[in-house]
Amino acid sequence: MKKKYKIRKNVEFRRVYRKGKSYSNSLLVLYVFKNNMNLDTTRVGISVSKKVGNSVVRSRVKRLISESYRLNRKNLKNGYDLVFVARNAIKGKRYNEVESSVINLLKRAGLYQ
Repeated sequence: MKKKYKIRKNVEFRRVYRKGKSYSNSLLVLYVFKNNMNLDTTRVGISVSKKVGNSVVRSRVKRLISESYRLNRKNLKNGYDLVFVARNAIKGKRYNEVESSVINLLKRAGLYQ
């Protein structure tokens, strides 16, 4: 994923947490905020706490979430900031379970077309 499609700064994460709407399921929490700066792109941030596991586990979880988003982003509406927060239950899950969780949250948020 290119850098311009990522949320990287703490200020941007906090804005999405504070002003956005949240949706959750057993594996993930999704925060959605209408992006007024760049209406032609949807940016994504991924947050995985140290409670989920060591650095190997956290990196794997980030890669799974990132890949499921990347493969499904063509079906999404543009102009939003999304932040995925991994829950502890995601540890040890397979790709198809993570992808179905991501799609489920995007559909509930009304972003999946």
